[in-house]
Amino acid sequence: MTTLRIYPVPAFRDNYIWIVHNTASAAVIDPGDAHPVLDYLQSKKLQLDAILITHHHNDHTGGIQALLDRLDVPVYGPEHEAISTVSHPLRDEETVCLPSLSLSLSVIEVPGHTRGHIAYFGLPPGPDQKHILFCGDTLFASGCGRLFEGTAQQMYHSLQKLAGLPDDTLVYCTHEYTLSNISFARTAEPDNVDLQQLEQHASQLRCNNKPTLPSTIAMEKACNPFLRCTRPEIIKTASLYAGKKLQEPLDVFTALREWKNNF
Repeated sequence: MTTLRIYPVPAFRDNYIWIVHNTASAAVIDPGDAHPVLDYLQSKKLQLDAILITHHHNDHTGGIQALLDRLDVPVYGPEHEAISTVSHPLRDEETVCLPSLSLSLSVIEVPGHTRGHIAYFGLPPGPDQKHILFCGDTLFASGCGRLFEGTAQQMYHSLQKLAGLPDDTLVYCTHEYTLSNISFARTAEPDNVDLQQLEQHASQLRCNNKPTLPSTIAMEKACNPFLRCTRPEIIKTASLYAGKKLQEPLDVFTALREWKNNF
């Protein structure tokens, strides 16, 4: 059985378009730009069999039509967002089956960044494989997405859903924000040794022009302040920012997200 490869195609300033493929077939996640996707498919002699979308923002959808102009493939995406090119609208707990990749992905509704944002979660075929998560702009390495349409409560609960996935899950988000997120995370939790070590590792990767992704759920639970809203040091620094004592995790999360917006 051929092991799947998951390749980050750089786009724009800091986007990654993820291409999942074996030796013959591929699926693409959030193609904001068609040209680098087509170049990669051609260089590897791959047939594109599916397009998967997490949310409606143009840096995730802008390349769909150009791909469809050349290739007749299904486009999977969130049912609760207006994306005209989506042919297969999806809702929570539905499954996307990709036979050519021997891969099935479960849909997880994760509103917050946008109202209808979804993520895709699955386990690739073959022995010793790790779970994979394509989470768009909901969960970032050491951070989370801005609240453009949803509420802090929605985003908090969405992140809790993702934090409940297996620790070995590889987290494929769609922006290279890791070092800037770590900078904020270290301000919110300066004594976190795991975070200090992650910063050193991520800095070395970027110095070598390598992606810092994927992360893992285990790493995010150890380092991401938005998943650590019950930790005493996070509560303390968020309370200092808010100017009042915070106790509820949602209140801590809300203060952290506002703080990060202004960081």
